[in-house]
Amino acid sequence: MPDLTDKQTFSDDDALEFHREPMPGKISMAPTKPMATQRDLSLAYSPGVAVPVLAIAEDPDRAYDYTSKGNLVAVISNGTAILGLGNLGHMASKPVMEGKAVLFKRFADVDSFDVEVKTTDPDEFVTVVKNIGDTWGGINLEDIKSPECFEIEAQLQDLLDIPVFHDDQHGTAIISTAGLINACHITGKKLEDIKVVLAGAGAAGLSSIGLMKAVGVRAENTVIVDRDGVVYKGRENVDQWKAAHATDTPHRTLAEAMVGADVVLGLSAKGAITKEMVASMAANPIIFAMANPDPEITPEDVLSVRSDAIMATGRSDYVNQVNNVLGFPYIFRGALDVRARTVNHEMKIACAQALAMLAREDVPDEVAAAYSGRKLKFGPDYIIPTPFDPRLIWYIPPFVAQAAMDTGVARQPILDMDAYRIALRQRVDPSAALMQKIASAVRAAPNKRVVFAEGEETTVIRAAWGFKQAELGTPILLGREDLIRKNAAEAGLNFDDLDIEIVNARISEKNDAYTDWLYERLQRRGYLRRDVQRMINQDRNYFAATMVARGDADAVVTGTTRNFNMVLKEVRRVLDVRDRLIGLSVLLAKGRTLFVADTSIHELPDARELAEIAIQAAATVKKLGRTPRVAFLSYSTFGNPPGDRSEQVREAIRILDQIGVDFEYEGEMPAELALDPEARAAYPFMRLTGDANVLVMPGIHSASISARLVQALGGATVIGPLLVGLEKSVQIVSLGASVSEIIASATFAAYDEAVGDEGQA
Repeated sequence: MPDLTDKQTFSDDDALEFHREPMPGKISMAPTKPMATQRDLSLAYSPGVAVPVLAIAEDPDRAYDYTSKGNLVAVISNGTAILGLGNLGHMASKPVMEGKAVLFKRFADVDSFDVEVKTTDPDEFVTVVKNIGDTWGGINLEDIKSPECFEIEAQLQDLLDIPVFHDDQHGTAIISTAGLINACHITGKKLEDIKVVLAGAGAAGLSSIGLMKAVGVRAENTVIVDRDGVVYKGRENVDQWKAAHATDTPHRTLAEAMVGADVVLGLSAKGAITKEMVASMAANPIIFAMANPDPEITPEDVLSVRSDAIMATGRSDYVNQVNNVLGFPYIFRGALDVRARTVNHEMKIACAQALAMLAREDVPDEVAAAYSGRKLKFGPDYIIPTPFDPRLIWYIPPFVAQAAMDTGVARQPILDMDAYRIALRQRVDPSAALMQKIASAVRAAPNKRVVFAEGEETTVIRAAWGFKQAELGTPILLGREDLIRKNAAEAGLNFDDLDIEIVNARISEKNDAYTDWLYERLQRRGYLRRDVQRMINQDRNYFAATMVARGDADAVVTGTTRNFNMVLKEVRRVLDVRDRLIGLSVLLAKGRTLFVADTSIHELPDARELAEIAIQAAATVKKLGRTPRVAFLSYSTFGNPPGDRSEQVREAIRILDQIGVDFEYEGEMPAELALDPEARAAYPFMRLTGDANVLVMPGIHSASISARLVQALGGATVIGPLLVGLEKSVQIVSLGASVSEIIASATFAAYDEAVGDEGQA
């Protein structure tokens, strides 16, 4: 199977494993009603289901009230234009359509199912979708080749009374238009005056130029170029969709059209735009090179000839990514919430303008935390919001919904927009974004060198390769080079291309220096020099920990071949505890992100230790960009019933009261008081202003058992336990950890060190 791009951040096996395990595919159905009793069954099916059936028979619109239609979108394709791969058939498009459904759910809490239609005939496709269209509240057309996509969308919009939206056209158009609005704002250019050149007259390109005209760009100031050259009035063999944008112009090539142009939109192919073309543009040129996976021209090449350019691409590894996920989830969210009959031009414009406005607003700390505290600010490198900006879900849909209401296509107007925004905030689980934010922070920080101690293991090799490919830092593999390369080759990985460093502890030039340093540290703890020499030579945990202690690396990830306690003992012989050492597990479930401590270090902490665990956990949660609210959990509730362990918890509260800390805390209490505001109502003296997000357990048994139990029951993800409190960043994964788990731990290790540097600065 060929590589799809020279900067692919995963192996082919990784991709196949991701889509196959733990069950094939990326979506499943979850019931919204309980099926626990005979009564539940009677209500859900016969005879109870007959009641909504009869109600809908009288008024079909009542399907919005009694079925999932109002939050259901179909992602429909025939596979004639899959990604950049072409016509590979309807079934080959299914992984992409499932992926789109996942994005709908993740970003806007829209339920979505994919439909692959086995026909390449536009009329046949329209007939199929027309006859099943009433099932959904909206239809997202995807990966249908041009120009048939224009015809299919237009016909279905006329035939169906629900939103029909071809994202390949309009998603790119909306995001690029938002970027153009802001780029003009920064450069002082006016939309009605700018000269715009479109390189690539496919579905996305034509839709983009059309929407830009709708927001103010003059038709006579545009030139579109396809593979045969400029589309000018009078040119033969031009379809009706391109002809609609033809202009009177003497230009016949892209190079000619770009002379003096203010804007170029690239939606064609790698290399289509040259440095010479960019050099010929007007002052402060705006260059959107949006071809994927490789842009028409790279930002580096643009910078080599123009220091005054504003640049955007379709890639996440450059600033200003034109990413359709900024558009389609929120377009449909707003459209569904007013039961819109269509997605019209005004709704697309509203979405583009809302995105532009959001980028100009002050970026909240939660977003800045994803960049190690680096403040994102509106300017040439930030003209479009980031996809993981949590404000998108409540900021964009209200503008779309309002445009639908203003233009008369809304069946159910929203009467209280403030209440609507509050409801939107609560829809999407923010926990899934945690790892993305951590990864973004690591990429934005100075490069960190992370030691993968068990470097001969195939899973560790694959993790180091993925870590490097994802540009999360510089991995260092410890082990014998010949064995590492052999195992890498068997896994289908080419290390020569990635320049991953391999260190063999036994023959390292640092071996003697490390031995001397560690012997000086351990000589009064019962160790002879030959003992230390053996440790450095033969145990990679000692070698890796000494590397970071001596400043030759920044962080360590280990643990796949040994149990946690053994690894921790080895690491602690090399590294000191900076603060209170704790294990902090991250529990992601049902819209909550909870931090549970201590899940790996203290078996039965006393009151002083419980207080210090709380302080350390709260500090870590702050590093992750969250406001900590700490609950000390117990079987008792504020002294009832009494007991030795609950007394330790109460004493911990008294210690924090005496110290004076800068975070909320309360206890002792059972979990329901920490997490349920209704339960807390019976205790008006409680100091928590909201649900707790840091749970301090009375002992390691309760902490570890509860975290693993929730994970085993399903519906929750547990990350960690993360090791917190050592003088240097070390993460210990579980025995037999997966590639993704090792990468996540390595990312946390790099993040901990990066945020530490940021704090020292």
